[in-house]
Amino acid sequence: MSIYGSYDQVLPKILETTRMRIQQLNDQVVAADQPKLYEHLIGRVKEPASMEEKCRRKGYPVTTESALRRCRDAVGLRIVCNFIDDIDRCLTQLRQADWCTIVKEKDYITNAKPNGYRSYHLILDEETPYTDIEGQNPGHFFVEIQLRTIAMDSWASLEHEMKYKHDIKDPERISRELKHCADQLASCDVQMQTIRQLIHEDDEGMGQ
Repeated sequence: MSIYGSYDQVLPKILETTRMRIQQLNDQVVAADQPKLYEHLIGRVKEPASMEEKCRRKGYPVTTESALRRCRDAVGLRIVCNFIDDIDRCLTQLRQADWCTIVKEKDYITNAKPNGYRSYHLILDEETPYTDIEGQNPGHFFVEIQLRTIAMDSWASLEHEMKYKHDIKDPERISRELKHCADQLASCDVQMQTIRQLIHEDDEGMGQ
């Protein structure tokens, strides 16, 4: 049996509901004549085997309770934005949303990981129409949100691919190159943000 037990059928529904709610936030922003919040929205329910491995790695019992309450990333969505300030705009919308509470934040953009990884992580507590593991209905479930720029997401995909290759001849060099690439992409993100601001300043100037 899956580590998720009877919640195997519930988690995909929570994923889809969260995806729709975030899409609605974007639609509202666009309807107000503001730039879209994101370019891509990618979701997944963590594979049961991956969740079991995480529980063991963290020293948790391999149980449904551990998967849904201790790990808190059984359901996950990645919001891929065009610009750094779009991440801030997404955060503002999520903090104001009445359908969730943010219970944890980790800023790996301001404070990148040593290997160069950059992203902003949130854990949402969402109220749902499904009975949760404590027997509450409406039930509460955790959803992990990762916010990245396109550049950050491209780098993370490459780093993830390298992490699971076991026959790399010179892993130290690969790590150095990846870190150098991450720094360059971070600089590019800042430059793109500056260009966007300059364009908007020109637009405002023309409107006066």
